[in-house]
Amino acid sequence: MQPLAERLRPTTLNEYIGQRHLVGEGAVLRNMIDSGRISSFILWGPPGVGKTTLAKIIARQLDTPFHTLSAVNSGVKDVREAIEQARSERFFNTVSPILFIDEIHRFSKSQQDSLLAAVETGDVTLIGATTENPSFEVIRPLLSRCQVYVLKPLDRDELLTLIDHAIRHDIILKERHVEVRETEAIMRYAGGDARKLLNILDLIANATPENQTIVIDNATVTERLQQNPMAYDKDGEMHYDIISAFIKSIRGSDPDAALYWLARMIAGGEDPKFIARRLVISAAEDIGLANPNALLLANAAFDAVNKIGWPEGRIPLAEATVYLATSPKSNSAYLAIDTALDMVSKTGNLPVPLHLRNAPTELMKQLHYHDGYLYPHDYPDHFVAQQYLPDGLENLHLWHPARNPQEARSEERMRTCWPKWNTGKA
Repeated sequence: MQPLAERLRPTTLNEYIGQRHLVGEGAVLRNMIDSGRISSFILWGPPGVGKTTLAKIIARQLDTPFHTLSAVNSGVKDVREAIEQARSERFFNTVSPILFIDEIHRFSKSQQDSLLAAVETGDVTLIGATTENPSFEVIRPLLSRCQVYVLKPLDRDELLTLIDHAIRHDIILKERHVEVRETEAIMRYAGGDARKLLNILDLIANATPENQTIVIDNATVTERLQQNPMAYDKDGEMHYDIISAFIKSIRGSDPDAALYWLARMIAGGEDPKFIARRLVISAAEDIGLANPNALLLANAAFDAVNKIGWPEGRIPLAEATVYLATSPKSNSAYLAIDTALDMVSKTGNLPVPLHLRNAPTELMKQLHYHDGYLYPHDYPDHFVAQQYLPDGLENLHLWHPARNPQEARSEERMRTCWPKWNTGKA
């Protein structure tokens, strides 16, 4: 018997739950589908929000051939064969066959390059699905030929609608007695993921004898999931939960926990570039100025993983993980830039002081651009006090050093340079 999520996979837009901003009446994708013509696009969103289902519904509604490839196990040869097959099915003045590529962010540059010509000539309509930001993972020439549509996690009302639909319409559940008493736990564990929600419901139904009522309450959901931690997480659907635990373990300076979650991701087939990218972010956000070398090492690990892949890539990832977890921590730069952005949003586009402006033309010189600028290298210790902030913000203090030796040295230098650092506000 198919899993509940497969049994309930919708086949029409009317059955599709969620993403009303894209497929609701008058929405952009709905209008495109209703017109009978679609252009290539990429669906970007977290797992279990309906990316694959939406692509299949579109192909069904447009009555066009549908070819699907998974970036996990398809190479350039598979892409070319799929394109040739699609070309053979294309007839004059008909809708182009759809080539759906799941996890397109895992395609290499050469694999993505192999799609370009077919997409540009219209031999295929490409629909890509990705959980990663396409701006970072899809090559620019391909991205310029595709619109990107963002899918959102399902909200509480949508998930409740899905539960009700499953109970009323599933071939198995509609023959059982189901009582939904509490929904806080199932909502929390589902986290906006429709597939995860249905897998949890399926798990509880399968664990309940046929002559007994299927009870959905907080205690039952929690108990079943603790006994079957991977039952609702087939093939790594806890993607975001585990990466969150990984980063929080690094932030909390626990290398053992960080290595454990790293191993969970490796064993689950996680994309090594995804892990490496999160290490770079953690090095900047959580270690920061307490150990500036952390960002250099995380970047080096990212480059190494790109070059060597699995399985050897686990070694630089482990090295970076331990280094980051055992490093002193500081988020002072992270807090400072957020404070600066907040200040900019409140004060708007304040003019740059004249002495800080360049004067490449005679007119700019006549307007006194650059006049009065003091070149720091002409002064002792390569420093001279002058105004660098806009008028009215001269005493603005954004960066507050954390308590660690590296930033203490930087703070001491600032105190020798700037009076505002000795006013007690620093």
